[in-house]
Amino acid sequence: MVFVTGGTGLLGTHVLIELTGRGHAIRALYRDPSKIRKAETIFNHYLGEPSKKQFSKIEWVEGDILDIVSIEEAMKGCDAVYHCAAMVSFRKRDFKRLMKINKEGTANVVNVALDKGVTVFCHVSSTATIGKSTEKDIQDESNKWVKKEGTSNYAISKYSSETEVWRGSEEGLNVVIVNPSVIFGAGDWNEGSLSIFKVVKKGLKFYTPGANAFVDARDVAFALCELAERKIYKERFLVFSENRAYRSVFDEMASVFKVKPPHIETKKWMAGIAWRIEGILAFLFGKKQNITKETAHSAMTTTVFSNEKIKERIGMEFIPIDQSIKDTVDYLLSKEKLMI
Repeated sequence: MVFVTGGTGLLGTHVLIELTGRGHAIRALYRDPSKIRKAETIFNHYLGEPSKKQFSKIEWVEGDILDIVSIEEAMKGCDAVYHCAAMVSFRKRDFKRLMKINKEGTANVVNVALDKGVTVFCHVSSTATIGKSTEKDIQDESNKWVKKEGTSNYAISKYSSETEVWRGSEEGLNVVIVNPSVIFGAGDWNEGSLSIFKVVKKGLKFYTPGANAFVDARDVAFALCELAERKIYKERFLVFSENRAYRSVFDEMASVFKVKPPHIETKKWMAGIAWRIEGILAFLFGKKQNITKETAHSAMTTTVFSNEKIKERIGMEFIPIDQSIKDTVDYLLSKEKLMI
């Protein structure tokens, strides 16, 4: 039996599809029952009629990674854990919550796994935990993470959660860690990395000059499960398809949506004004702050990563990002009325 946290999220749902496709019996943790239906919809989108049989392999249990008792009950009889649950936020006021969920929540899952005799622990980390070396043009898994001025609270929380997993490794868990980049795939465009699709569809005028790495959720799920199946433990792997300029990604989204692409380059001073205004609106009116100092800085920065390690170790072949964008848009448009 495999235990999965975060199974109703973007990546977690794809991990469930991958695991059920490999024949695993699964127990998945959920907090919001309405999201189970969304996960089932994504199963059906990819698999059609056979999705019912695969989805039936999942035993859903209500719980929370901050509630030790609930995960103790849920993890009984499980020999492997896929920890996909995490909070993503770049707002300063969310720091305590980020540390609570990402660090303490991960520590809880690790501790219960050790107590229950789990043998394999698969953890979804992030490129945010890969230190940015000024001595390298291309960043890889060997980089040491160093907190610097401008390091986001999200990065701090994810690095802290990864250290909890390494602690579990030292205490006997066979650990698999993947560090995915910005993830696209079938999911809810009101949440996480998919929210940019909704912005582009509505009409995005501005683009930023930076660049990042991007990956399809199906590839991350495959890599995580394949590494575990091959028993490649105590290592971490950057998992992404391509390094791409933000503008090229936005242009491709706009092309698939058949809307006008962004055409005004955001200057540094413009980004500075934008995050300050959003911060004021969030403070005064409780408006969700989509642009923060950290996200503005990231959007203006070019970071280039290497995926050679995962390619060499398991022969990984990635879905091209243009195809991932097309597939994501196809799903979002088919479910648009359900997600507004």
